[in-house]
Amino acid sequence: MTTLLEFKQVSKQYGTDTRALSDVNFAVREGEFVSIIGPSGAGKSTLLRCINRMIDASSGEIIFDGANVMGMKKSDLKKFRTRIGMIFQHYNLVNRLTVIENVLHGRLGYKSTLEGVLGLYSKEEKKQAYHILQILGLEEQIYKRCDQLSGGQKQRVGIARALVQNPKMLLCDEPIASLDPNASKVIMEHLRSISSTMGITVVINLHQVDVALKYSDRIIGVNKGSIVYDGPPAQIKCEQLSRIYGSELDEHAEEIGGSYAV
Repeated sequence: MTTLLEFKQVSKQYGTDTRALSDVNFAVREGEFVSIIGPSGAGKSTLLRCINRMIDASSGEIIFDGANVMGMKKSDLKKFRTRIGMIFQHYNLVNRLTVIENVLHGRLGYKSTLEGVLGLYSKEEKKQAYHILQILGLEEQIYKRCDQLSGGQKQRVGIARALVQNPKMLLCDEPIASLDPNASKVIMEHLRSISSTMGITVVINLHQVDVALKYSDRIIGVNKGSIVYDGPPAQIKCEQLSRIYGSELDEHAEEIGGSYAV
C-alpha cells in the first residue's frame, strides 16, 4: 500500500513555554483506519489539525500524497483541502439551512467565490450529495433544517459534507464525544465502512479506548506531545495504556474491561 501521509520531526510550539507536539514521526498508508488516543491536552487535536494546516506546525515536514503541506502558499491550500475531509465534534453545520444545503457546502472548495455565494451547484453535484445521504440513511431528512436533527443525524450530515469533496482522507476530531452510545456506534460503523468500501483513509481522535480498539487497523498513542505507542490494537495491554495515559489510566481501564484494570 502507498504511503499517503508522513510526519517527519514535526513540532508545534505555542508561545515560549507550551510545546504541543515534540518531534512527531509516523506514516499512514492509503485506506488505513488510524485512531489517535491519549489523555486530554496530550496534543491529539493539534496533531490532527496540522495535517490540513488548520494549525501551522512550528517545524518539521508534513508530506501528503507527495506534496509538502508546510511549504504550500495560501493560494494552494484551498485546492489541497478539498482532498482532506474534516469531521468535527460539534458538527459545524449551518442550522438554518437544510441537510442537502449543508452537504453541498462540501463542494465550496471547488467553487469561485461568486459561485459559492450564489449557491451554484451542478445537477451532478446534487445527485452525488443525494446518493451519499442515502448511503448514510438520511434520505428522509434531506429537506429538513439541520436544527431539527438529533446529534447523531447531524454528525452523519457532517460526514456526508466531507465525502462530497471526494477526499482521499477523512480527519475526525472526537466525532462521537457529544453522542450517546447508540449514535456513536452508528457513526463508527459508517466511518469503518467508508474506509473499507471506498478506500478512504481515516485518521480519528478518540477519547474512548474501547471504541479505538474495536474499529482501528492501528493505534497511535500520544502523551505530552510525543508518540508513545504506534501499532496494532491487539498489542495494547496494561503496560502500553500506562505509557499513554499515565495517572489517568484508571479512568480508561474501566472502559475496556477488567483485564486491563490495575
